[in-house]
Amino acid sequence: MERNLTARIEFIFLDLKDLQPLLFVLVLLIYLITLIGNGLIITVTVADLALHTPMYFFLRNLSVLEICYTSVIIPKTLTNLLSEQQTISFLGCVIQMYFFIFFGSTECGLLAIMSYDRYVAICNPMRYSLIMNRKVTLSLAAAVWIAGSMVACEQTVAIFTLPFCRSNKINHFFCDVLPILRLVSTDTSFIKAILAFLTVVVIVLPFLLIIASYTSIIRTILKMSSGEGRRKAFSTCSSHLITVTLFYGSTFVTYMRPSSNGSVDIDRAISLFYTIITPTFNPIIYSLRNKEVKEALRKLLGRSRISLFS
Repeated sequence: MERNLTARIEFIFLDLKDLQPLLFVLVLLIYLITLIGNGLIITVTVADLALHTPMYFFLRNLSVLEICYTSVIIPKTLTNLLSEQQTISFLGCVIQMYFFIFFGSTECGLLAIMSYDRYVAICNPMRYSLIMNRKVTLSLAAAVWIAGSMVACEQTVAIFTLPFCRSNKINHFFCDVLPILRLVSTDTSFIKAILAFLTVVVIVLPFLLIIASYTSIIRTILKMSSGEGRRKAFSTCSSHLITVTLFYGSTFVTYMRPSSNGSVDIDRAISLFYTIITPTFNPIIYSLRNKEVKEALRKLLGRSRISLFS
């Protein structure tokens, strides 16, 4: 007689016993770097009044998202790596998936808004302060956070109201959408169609906005007569472009490619990259390629040294 999985207490993650000590140290180190790096970006952009602009407001939002995004997954992963069994409760899995989709969807929208901000700054510099005023900036940020929450709620409810009777073993290291759907005992064609539509809305549409923004940006830069002007214009958006490439590259490979027999192992490898490693890169990318952030960081560290020895 079948028993619905919701009656069971917990899911069991992929067994990583042979690699537990090494993975624990590696994941913990990456997590600490992510927290410190993104924490510094937040602190610097708040402390330095020169960085109180829409560009750095959105960057601060991105750093908050990266901290939240990794904190949904890594602490539980670290706990499991210290345990005999890698498990998570049914409710814990629901919560983890909700916030994973919430922060991931919000980041898709935020990266699109950041590209629009760079488009206005480079293509309409004389009207930048008028278009990207405080009210517009706050409204755009609020809109992507609210939209991300709504998408996460819809997807999570749709998935966890399905019957789970096959197994409680997740072939993954966190509660991602596709591994959970593999445990569903009924036909998932309809729910996969809904999720495909939401994927287009959440991932593809923001990506198309980014492509449109950068197409206009590149055209404007190429029309500039000054080489110094072209270099400066490109430097203001190069960090964002690298971040978009890393985030969307791994996201498209995970959620937009056809399934194959070896896709489970590939999914895990790619998920490890964009959930744990990519958030570590972003502070490095923005601090190394942005003179204003580097200067603000030097000022902050200089003040810290003075207060420490005074």
